[in-house]
Amino acid sequence: MANCNHDCSNCSSNCGERTAPPMISENPNVKNVIGIVSGKGGVGKSIVTSMLASSMRRANHTAAILDADITGPSIPKMFGIHGQVMSDGKFIQPAVTRNGIRLISMNLCLANEGEPVVWRGPVIAGVVKQFWEEVDWGMTDYMFVDMPPGTGDVPLTVFQSLPVKGIIIVTTPQELVSMIVHKAVRMAEMMSIPVLGLIQNMAYFECDSCGKKHYIFGNAGIKDTAESFRIKACAEIPIVPKIAEL
Repeated sequence: MANCNHDCSNCSSNCGERTAPPMISENPNVKNVIGIVSGKGGVGKSIVTSMLASSMRRANHTAAILDADITGPSIPKMFGIHGQVMSDGKFIQPAVTRNGIRLISMNLCLANEGEPVVWRGPVIAGVVKQFWEEVDWGMTDYMFVDMPPGTGDVPLTVFQSLPVKGIIIVTTPQELVSMIVHKAVRMAEMMSIPVLGLIQNMAYFECDSCGKKHYIFGNAGIKDTAESFRIKACAEIPIVPKIAEL
């Protein structure tokens, strides 16, 4: 690379000149780090991330969310959290939801949460690393990382810098589902990260009157897609207007 200083130990890039693996930054207080990914945007990674963290809290586990979608953060809105996080002089103190989930998001670091974040990829990736290393996560059983779509700088940084135990792929029933899942699976394989399962969001709508399931976007068959990639089909999430209302 043109701006390479040949210090691979402090670089998250995956270029052909790499001579040393990136350093995984361990945190003994965080037991399990799970990435929530997809090959495209708008499939519902954030709602799945929020549901998983809330499910863990209901099961009496401690849970946290690292919102790695720096330019399109939505996790704070999911939990009705506003304002800025503060530092105690040593660590950034994460926000805490009403059900006890610790979370950090770019929206909680801005003076005005409506301000756009217009940064280049390496800077964004650096912020994600700061969220992991400089936030006081306390004792956490499960941390869920809400990733931006695609296979760019941020997913690469997370996979190379955080001790990720596995990823969950979120998709929708559209025609390109197989190709999108393939991209996410291949990236996980390249980074030696286990794929824990596949979740299909907006799978169907269940009629209030007759109870019939209507597959509005087509019945793509999540089990067939999962089997073709030898991964587990975890869930089909229906379209529920109440969720959008909340």
